[in-house]
Amino acid sequence: MRAQVPDWTSPRAHRLIADGDIGGLIRWARQQRGWRQIDLGKATGYSASAVSRLETAERPATDLDMLKQFADALIIPPGVLAAVLGVTPPRATTVAPAQRPAACEEDPMKRRSLLAASLAVPALALNHLDEALALLPAPSSAPTTDRLTTQYRQARAQFNRGAHAELIAALPDLLATAEACATKGEAADYARLAACYDLATETLSKLGRYDASRITADRSNTYARISGDPLAGAASARAFSIVLRHAGRAATAQRITLHAAAQVETTGLTTPAQARVFAQMLCTVAYAAAEAGDRDRALEMIRDAERAAALLPELPGPPTLSVTPASVTLYKVGVLWSLGDAGAAVHAGQDLRPEQFATAERRGRLHTDMARAWWRWGKPEQTAHALLAAHRTAPAEVRDRPSIRAIVTDLAQRHPRTSGVRELVAATRQRAASTNLGW
Repeated sequence: MRAQVPDWTSPRAHRLIADGDIGGLIRWARQQRGWRQIDLGKATGYSASAVSRLETAERPATDLDMLKQFADALIIPPGVLAAVLGVTPPRATTVAPAQRPAACEEDPMKRRSLLAASLAVPALALNHLDEALALLPAPSSAPTTDRLTTQYRQARAQFNRGAHAELIAALPDLLATAEACATKGEAADYARLAACYDLATETLSKLGRYDASRITADRSNTYARISGDPLAGAASARAFSIVLRHAGRAATAQRITLHAAAQVETTGLTTPAQARVFAQMLCTVAYAAAEAGDRDRALEMIRDAERAAALLPELPGPPTLSVTPASVTLYKVGVLWSLGDAGAAVHAGQDLRPEQFATAERRGRLHTDMARAWWRWGKPEQTAHALLAAHRTAPAEVRDRPSIRAIVTDLAQRHPRTSGVRELVAATRQRAASTNLGW
């Protein structure tokens, strides 16, 4: 007998979704298809007893990959899976002003200490984003795919030129629009939603806002996996790895990024986008491995990334996929720096030039990564001059990143008379004063 497609408009389906009854929804969808538990098990590679445990558990303790396999077999749309899992954050209504939820009533001293790490971005904008992550605002205009695409491109451009204050102010509406577009439940909508949360994660991590970036990374990870798109999954894993590394969980970051790279490789790398993402993920795995102290894996992966980048098409990809031999070499600088080989890191990056990088953010990152290597090698003058170059190219890379601000502070305290240090301190203070940020 031919299996039937479940009717997701039925009252029974709506009730199960509203109750968050994952097991009940799996059971109902299986019965709608006319399948026995053993049939679903064969379709997904699990035993009938595993299916039974999933269907009868009050709160199934299973991973999202398993649920996604069951959902695919039972033709459960991504939107239905997301709804029953309850992963979409609550939204404010337009009927009355949104009230700040109790979860956001933090101790004022704690909030001030969190904001202290990000003085270069107005506290009001950061507070607004914090509240938006707890209670999404309504989109400022009709949520359409075209509107979302425009907003995302503008936000990415702000990131690329280091306009972090503007970007933080724009993120709540971007996320609200993306969430609203995803209510259609299409896989591509969830991939776009994950990309928006990835951008938020990258930005918040750069500013040292790791509590908030963990929230955005978790949401991206869930939405990317619901989308079923391995490229979205890779981008999410890359952003998540940044958060994990800063949380001291580099080994976990290594496992997650390695898994994501393997998933991308299963596509066959038949398109330029797949090939670029794969090369990017090899770089990310290498850096995570270096942070985890896995020297052999780190060096192996960065060599593989160099080989993969050399095979990429000559035509440059979009900024989010701008993987080139030069960008892989810059990752190599970071890998060697993380492994403690500061001299080797400087040697690896000595021939890199700013014009090899497409955005101000990447050009600034070239100089700050070289500065970190010079600093670890005990060369304060070269460090100061690299940071001055970074400040001239992309001031936000010096001004907004806590780790780089710390190097500037150490230089000023320990080497005040070294060439370039006084100029660097004056430049950063002048920039802070001109923006009235008090750094």
